[in-house]
Amino acid sequence: MPLGDTAVVVRVGDSLGKVLATARKLEAARLPGVVEIAPAFASVALFLETPQPFDDFAHTIRAALRRRLPAAKLDRPSRLLEVPVCYEPECGPDLATVVQHCRLSPNEIMRCHCRPEYRVRCVGFSPGFPYLSKLPRALATPRRASPRTEVPAGSVGIGGAQTGIYPLPSPGGWNIIGRTPLRLFDASREPAALLQTGDRVRFFAIDRAEFKRWEK
Repeated sequence: MPLGDTAVVVRVGDSLGKVLATARKLEAARLPGVVEIAPAFASVALFLETPQPFDDFAHTIRAALRRRLPAAKLDRPSRLLEVPVCYEPECGPDLATVVQHCRLSPNEIMRCHCRPEYRVRCVGFSPGFPYLSKLPRALATPRRASPRTEVPAGSVGIGGAQTGIYPLPSPGGWNIIGRTPLRLFDASREPAALLQTGDRVRFFAIDRAEFKRWEK
């Protein structure tokens, strides 16, 4: 379906595997005029340099998706990144809220949040913001009733059934339970976003002194 006059959205269903396979087929096709391919939860968007007739371009997309790719190109191994997080109160201003909602202690929140291996379902909202699935149900917490006007870069939050990391200072309504010293977005780096769709993520706890050392 069209998204304005310089973008097209391909609906593929709520499956990370299908989204990644679709994105990789479209990347391999090297479609003329496409400047960016952006996977989301249940779709893949293609952004165009200039407007193109929708029906013609939709036909080109369908043809690209019918082509078969070697399994190695469709099933590329995902990266595993280990992300340090300081869960101390000064880094997690909403930790008390999550403690009250989940009826767990701060240490239980920390251990439960560090236990899973998360998957990056998509990157968006702000440059480099990863939406991470596999949050334990015990930690699911509704978003804040009143969003903050600015959340510090590196803040690790819970929004409903997902967790994520704010890469840049920005407004936000997720419950902040910690902060990482890693720089998730750097315009001078290639790629600029540290995390990509399909990556695996594990959190591990650090204290405030370690946080300062990581910052250096």
